[in-house]
Amino acid sequence: MKKNLCKGFSFSGVVSGLKKKSQKDLGLIYSEVPASIAGVFTKNRVQAAPVVLDRERIKIGVCRAVIANSGSANCCTGDQGMKDAIAEAKLAADGLNIYEELVVVASTGVIGKPLALDKIESAIPELVKSLSPGGINDFAEAIMTTDTVPKIVSSSGNIGGSGFTIAGVAKGAGMICPDMATMLCFVCTDAKASSGYLKKALASSVDKSFNRITIDGDTSTNDTILVMANGMSGASVKSRSEKEYFQELLDEVLMALARMVVKDGEGATKLVDVIVKGAASMSDAEKIAKTIANSNLVKTALFGEDANWGRIFAAAGRSGVEFDPGLADIFFDDVMMVKNGMGCGDAAEKEATKVLKKPEFAITVDLKTGKGKASVLTCDFSIDYVKINADYRS
Repeated sequence: MKKNLCKGFSFSGVVSGLKKKSQKDLGLIYSEVPASIAGVFTKNRVQAAPVVLDRERIKIGVCRAVIANSGSANCCTGDQGMKDAIAEAKLAADGLNIYEELVVVASTGVIGKPLALDKIESAIPELVKSLSPGGINDFAEAIMTTDTVPKIVSSSGNIGGSGFTIAGVAKGAGMICPDMATMLCFVCTDAKASSGYLKKALASSVDKSFNRITIDGDTSTNDTILVMANGMSGASVKSRSEKEYFQELLDEVLMALARMVVKDGEGATKLVDVIVKGAASMSDAEKIAKTIANSNLVKTALFGEDANWGRIFAAAGRSGVEFDPGLADIFFDDVMMVKNGMGCGDAAEKEATKVLKKPEFAITVDLKTGKGKASVLTCDFSIDYVKINADYRS
């Protein structure tokens, strides 16, 4: 992606040697002017050093740069891990000639592996020199681990006659079940917005996107989503209507990135929307949808293209939500598999099997007891998922 996505932002990604293979593993985002910043982070009790550092640094609400590495999560690395995270930020700051407090850090990779700071230091000159408005693809590649494709989405809008852009980059293919998966996401916009507003807008978008996806049910120690707004387009997000408009575009970008993450799930062959409606409340619907979406038995049946609706029903039943099984219907796309708690027979199963052969489809559970509705995006569990994670460190 070569075009200038956001005014005043530049990106780079280089090979530093943090990974065993000669792949890009160190990335940088730089804003020409101070940018407002907000972030959301993992709720896992075990948190990587960069997460702890960033939580503190974004409190001032201003940032100039993000340095991100793959190859090491810099998690469970003790006091040295925090020193290394601070040092990584300082290396970037010195290279850019900016205050180190205006640099945040993100890491992804193997937990417990110390950060090879000497390799990062050696790569900083090239990393800074390579910065360009069109370097976002290099940055996206630098933060990949088991991802098979870089994930970049942008959307443009207009406020008060001034055009602006929101661009997002994400990585993640495994250890995905965010609670705010290994997942990183960075959003840049050349619109002007306060850090206070960005915090609320980002939290709202994340709840509707990254907190509604799962690949394997595992929450990472490094989950980080940051948004930076430098205002260089001249568009300013101030009024209620402007905030609602910006929110819609931000939602659009994060939803698209979230779908890309699940679609690129380790070994995944199916992208599935699990929809629960007719629940007593939205929270009840979400609990059931998440339980179904995270069920290993459901996910392996999806891979086997087996219309085993009993596994879906069983998952819903152990969600902890009270509902009447005798009222529930289950659909695979528009094929009704279960009506009022009972299977619809062999003919329906044959039609449902056709649906399961598609790369993308929906499973809908209608409880018919209320107005609560929620959806969670999931994927299947394939043999390749096991192979990828069985020897991940080697």
